[in-house]
Amino acid sequence: MKLEAGGDRIREFRNDDIAQVVVILREAPEAAQWPETELRSMAYLTGLRAFVTESGAGITGVAIGRQMGEEAEILNLAVRVSARRRGRGKALVDRMLDEFAGQGVSRVFLEVRESNAIAVGFYEKLGFRQVGLRRDYYQAPTESAKVMELRVGKSTEPPR
Repeated sequence: MKLEAGGDRIREFRNDDIAQVVVILREAPEAAQWPETELRSMAYLTGLRAFVTESGAGITGVAIGRQMGEEAEILNLAVRVSARRRGRGKALVDRMLDEFAGQGVSRVFLEVRESNAIAVGFYEKLGFRQVGLRRDYYQAPTESAKVMELRVGKSTEPPR
């Protein structure tokens, strides 16, 4: 399925995207910094989904998530600094959420640096709510992570 985001199309991540994704992650210190070897091993992880936004100039953003039964987690999201604030991040998250919902996921989680007010606000606008805090979750610098959750489908668990 081709969706548009800020003039880019969204498609599944491929191994030939790795070099560009590494550059995007380096540009985004707020994103998880995954080395090339980890990105190469993603294809072997059960339940993993990854999407990129792509323009004529190359990859502009990436979202990586993983499903575990009825729950899923957005593991990483990054958009090139020069391509931000044009709907790419939202389009990537929306694509990921659609994928998860289609697979029967009812709850999606993510962690975000406690100090990253822009990201927290972004996720809150998408409907995520803080459900916990993981102390000293991040390193370099050490910082706690807000755990956020979004209910995307029918759940067997009562709301919190």
